[in-house]
Amino acid sequence: MSTETQEADDLEERISNFLRRNFPQIQMHGGSAAIQNLDRESGEVTIQLGGACSGCGISPMTIQAIKSRMVKEIPEINKVNAETGMGGDGGMGGSGGMSPSFPGETTDDESSDEGPQAPF
Repeated sequence: MSTETQEADDLEERISNFLRRNFPQIQMHGGSAAIQNLDRESGEVTIQLGGACSGCGISPMTIQAIKSRMVKEIPEINKVNAETGMGGDGGMGGSGGMSPSFPGETTDDESSDEGPQAPF
């Protein structure tokens, strides 16, 4: 294995660890996050959010947090793209404002409409 391949594997490992460490709620809520593409030369990474993240009303907030934190914590990363499979825009392109649901959560139609709160 060449040094360049080892460095790329190390970078992928650090990105995966970053996602697990900083965003455990993705997996806790039935979602997933995986590296879809990594361009080491440009420092650009594309993260694919799947599972319950597709259609989740708070996935745009999760995407923004991933984008802002990853470039700060991993020096080799200059740009982060993240997709949920909902048109590549974090699910905001006409998703109709779907609300997230979490295991054990009940809905109350008379609750105040303050919008979703980010779980991080």
